[in-house]
Amino acid sequence: MGSRTALVEDLMERFPHVPREAVFKEDLLRGGVAFDASALSDNESGEVKPKSYFIFSFDHGTLPELGEAALRRPPEEIILTGGPYDLRRTVVSVRVNPSSPYRVAADADGMLGLYLDGKRISDVGVPPMPEYYRHKLSNGKSVMEVAPTIQWGYLIYLTVFRVCQYFGAKEECQYCDINHNWRQHKAAGRPYTGVKDVEEVLEALEIIDRYDTAKASTAYTLTGGAITKTVAGRDEADFYGHYAKAIEERFPGRWIGKVVAQALPRDDVQRFKDYGVQIYHPNYEVWDRRLFELYCPGKERYVGRDEWHKRILDSAEIFGARNVIPNFVAGVEMAEPFGFTTVDEAIASTTEGLRFFMSHGITPRFTTWCPEPTTPLGKANPQGAPLEYHIRLLEAYRSTMEDFGLSSPPGYGPPGPGRAVFSVSSFMDSLPARDEAQEPTQV
Repeated sequence: MGSRTALVEDLMERFPHVPREAVFKEDLLRGGVAFDASALSDNESGEVKPKSYFIFSFDHGTLPELGEAALRRPPEEIILTGGPYDLRRTVVSVRVNPSSPYRVAADADGMLGLYLDGKRISDVGVPPMPEYYRHKLSNGKSVMEVAPTIQWGYLIYLTVFRVCQYFGAKEECQYCDINHNWRQHKAAGRPYTGVKDVEEVLEALEIIDRYDTAKASTAYTLTGGAITKTVAGRDEADFYGHYAKAIEERFPGRWIGKVVAQALPRDDVQRFKDYGVQIYHPNYEVWDRRLFELYCPGKERYVGRDEWHKRILDSAEIFGARNVIPNFVAGVEMAEPFGFTTVDEAIASTTEGLRFFMSHGITPRFTTWCPEPTTPLGKANPQGAPLEYHIRLLEAYRSTMEDFGLSSPPGYGPPGPGRAVFSVSSFMDSLPARDEAQEPTQV
């Protein structure tokens, strides 16, 4: 293909059942976007909600490599609308790449647009600074540092443990930069709390609850690095669970409570449930056995792939299958030097995993892989996976859900093009429109 535009248009023509919005969104997520100075935020002093770096960097360069975008943060997310493709409202998580063919810039009238190959392809909306970000905790910390919101304000993202105890080349997941992201923020002198105090979290939530008068925030996610020993004297289930317990006691029923943790034994999962967690995300990362062993060496060493999958199925007996939603990192299947070399092979493998879980009533979701340059897979694969893989995955995902009579998982906002708010992949944009209110959050 002679240009990125030609490639994108070819895929839209070849896969007409995949929303055109999702094609652009996946390309932006897999390859990143550049920002003119006119499109950057004024950090927490401005009118635009800045990127919070809520767990990973999700950038194609380190902070020193991002230029002005490291000093004046880009927006947390952008919304695409209109343009020559008549795009419906599409929320996209920002992944900065100064060398991307996509660029956000203001025109002569100050209106932001998305440009590809030098041509304006859509209008760009940026998230307004929420009122709750303008208020500090009593100790001076910002709400954005303690309890940032993403997905256009839908989800409060509580990364309460900013590092991972899978450490070093023999344990860290090969696509994950959580530990580097912690190091780079500390090196840059940015506030980046390693272990968040439960009282700080509750105070930040009180500020959000007070000033989020429209009740846009609907769910919270408790997450962080894996815990193989203890943190503050607690094992993984108790560490993450005690935040949920405190939140549910202080704000009963205010938000849908979710936790991202390892696939834990049944008794530990029961503790999550007892603490008030409603949705459990025991992420399985990548389906293929060989790739799981290579890319997730710590998880293979401490738990093992077969036991990991068994625990996911066991957790469905506690939470209900619908409320167990494991994530996988879409695209690492094709990462060199060990990944599949053809899109056909990669899609077949990933679909096998989808069918395995969906046949048990469990609906996985996925995050589009961002090849962060400080990770082994990011260094070896700066371009990520082919866009065709991501588009065909959306097609396979929806088809597999339909085969098993499943619908969009709870806790992710409304599905459907023009309606979805989930910003780190297009799976919700590609599913049939349905009101979340129609979907039970518990089974």
